[in-house]
Amino acid sequence: MARRAGAQARLETLGWLPYAGQQLPLQLLRLGTRAAGAPALGLFGGVHGIERIGSAVVLAYLHSLVASLRWSGLTHSLLERVSLVFMPVVNPVGMLRGTRANVHGVDLMRNSPVEASEKVPWPLGGQRLSRRLPWYRGQALEPEAAALCQAVERHLIGRPFALALDCHSGYGHRDRLWFPFAGSKAAPPRLAETMALRELFLSTYPNHNYYDIEPQWLHYMTHGDLWDHLTLQHRDSPGIFLSFTLEMGSWLWVRKNPLQLLRLTGLFNPVKPHRHQRVLRRHLVLIDFLARAVESHALWLPDAPRRDRLRQEARRLWFDGEQR
Repeated sequence: MARRAGAQARLETLGWLPYAGQQLPLQLLRLGTRAAGAPALGLFGGVHGIERIGSAVVLAYLHSLVASLRWSGLTHSLLERVSLVFMPVVNPVGMLRGTRANVHGVDLMRNSPVEASEKVPWPLGGQRLSRRLPWYRGQALEPEAAALCQAVERHLIGRPFALALDCHSGYGHRDRLWFPFAGSKAAPPRLAETMALRELFLSTYPNHNYYDIEPQWLHYMTHGDLWDHLTLQHRDSPGIFLSFTLEMGSWLWVRKNPLQLLRLTGLFNPVKPHRHQRVLRRHLVLIDFLARAVESHALWLPDAPRRDRLRQEARRLWFDGEQR
């Protein structure tokens, strides 16, 4: 894919993972402007190796974008003004082994040092008792988690506007766009901007109402969420940084094909080819919207009076009068 993108692409290796007598690279691909002051969009997948569909969604958008370079002036215009970062396989060993965790048995989305501020369900919320049990947190930041954080800090943080989308699957009958926090019921930094983006999407695509856009804690809480960690680490950094987790509802696929339950991968990925293709089509609109929203952030970011209105709306929806 990097070769197909030609001079537009910069492939970057963030580290190496020893596995089965070989070294696997932790890589990202950058497209678009190299200007440090340009807005940026980061797309991530494969944090949980068994959730292959997340990586596939990121790669599907990358394929469409690169293919359109041959004929679309709009794509060239976008890449002149926006920096795009693709890290479709954060956990390559887990991907090869078909496991949620990495080679050390660590669930990377429980691996940051953030401790939940309220009681979390055990062991779902993260545990340090044993790597033989699911949702093991580990004792320190794993190389894959550190690479994701490095990618965000190097290429997204400090820009006038930056947004990250992390693609997962495996929760419920709905597709959900979760924003921080996973470990606290407090309102996150940049809540008004998050609400403005939510409002922008719902008004622009009223027929794409299959996304629930909401804080993650509304469904369950965890220790060690990487996006909680990055949000808290950089709450005072210059510019605006927003992160979302796309949690694709895998029960949509299982309900239509219960035989998927006979295979572990079937719990997290569409098995039928036509459903796999449908999922890839379904989320291209969302990612294209995010890229355009990043590019034109100055046109829709709220002013002070609108920020107050958006924060009040968010408090009515989720935060029960808390103010941040």
